[in-house]
Amino acid sequence: MNTLKTIAASAGLYCAGAVLGLSSALAAIPIQHWTQPSGAQVYLVESPSIPMLDVELDFDAGSRRDPAKQAGLADATALMAGLGVAAKGGQPALDENQLGQAWADLGASFGASAGADRMSFRLRTLTEPDLLAKSVALASRQLGDPSFPEAVWRRERERLSAALREADTRPGTLAGRAFSQAVYGNHPYGYDTTPASLQRIGVADMRARYRDFILPCRAKVSLVGAVNRAQADQLVTQLLARLPQGTSCAPLPPVPEVAPLTAAKEERIPFDAAQAQVLVGQPGYKRTDPDFFALLVGNHILGGGGFTSRLMHQVREQRGLTYGVGSSFSPGLHAGAFTVGLQTRPDQADAALGLTRQIVADFVAKGPTEAELKAAKDNLIGGFPLRLDSNGKLLDNVANIAWNGLPLDYLEHWTDKVQAVTADDVRKAFARVLQPERMVTVVLGGKPAAPAK
Repeated sequence: MNTLKTIAASAGLYCAGAVLGLSSALAAIPIQHWTQPSGAQVYLVESPSIPMLDVELDFDAGSRRDPAKQAGLADATALMAGLGVAAKGGQPALDENQLGQAWADLGASFGASAGADRMSFRLRTLTEPDLLAKSVALASRQLGDPSFPEAVWRRERERLSAALREADTRPGTLAGRAFSQAVYGNHPYGYDTTPASLQRIGVADMRARYRDFILPCRAKVSLVGAVNRAQADQLVTQLLARLPQGTSCAPLPPVPEVAPLTAAKEERIPFDAAQAQVLVGQPGYKRTDPDFFALLVGNHILGGGGFTSRLMHQVREQRGLTYGVGSSFSPGLHAGAFTVGLQTRPDQADAALGLTRQIVADFVAKGPTEAELKAAKDNLIGGFPLRLDSNGKLLDNVANIAWNGLPLDYLEHWTDKVQAVTADDVRKAFARVLQPERMVTVVLGGKPAAPAK
């Protein structure tokens, strides 16, 4: 078995260095797409040069569907789905240790995670026929027959609760929670998992979540690796075979949109720390926004481009008010937050905040300079190959296309879309999406500046 593990590890390392002969991959990455009779949607990129397969199965079962009083249900369900397999079809039950050992013996991996929008299951395995067959069979069992053991959940709930209580002693956690709740209000994106909400989650709730949401007709399956279409179709069928079959997938209840802010909000949180936490932002945009590329390029200029960004240049380099400052958008099925974040000396918090607000307002009003625009586009286009330089990264991109309903040739035209962005495009997009006069501000640990002598 050690030989299998060594081969798998070596393949994983090699995979990180090349995918699809990267030089030609940038010209065209053919994504095949079809829908199975079950309703599962399949997206495949054949990558025969490496004897590996990466698979992601996505379901609309993320935390946006958690009940308000059971925040954390999606995360708990994803966690527990990997901690035991039920006995079924003449096959014995596997506890968490046996399941972990089985995957180790195969030199493969399979696990679940939950984000705001989706619950995802990921398989990575070698494609040597015997290993591939065993890995897919085990993944099918884990996906289709999780046991959700009660005793294990009680243990994990206590562990998670302890971790949450410890996190509540950190300034970043407290500032982030206040910011999220102020930006999202009552929207599920702003729900906060607490020890109390975990106590309201039982194994029966996880089983119900699984039964209602983890169904073949709701699956979007992305594959990258050394398999052809016929093999991929068979693999997906087998992976989903233990889930309820023939189920009619009625549309899921709609989740309300994030409400725009109607006025500025500011929260000052006392905290004795060496650094003050400063967060500024508001709801941003959905991933399907037609100005996605203008907003991507614009944020790179404003605060997403590291040391080349306007915020870093003016707040850190010119004024020395912070070691680091940045901005980001988090687009999803709903409008994710636009966030500017920095840490600074407590007595400099107000100065850093005032300058940050002014920079954001100026950028929204005037947009970027032509020099800033060119530098950002050169940087983004030059770094594009790094978005695809492993099977895992390529899978991320294919799953993004699948989940968001993007065109199959999206990656082929990514650099063209970036290159086509103009300074006026950025200005108009930012002016539409952001309202500097109605942003949330959270300052944790800030202190009034000492009076001048």
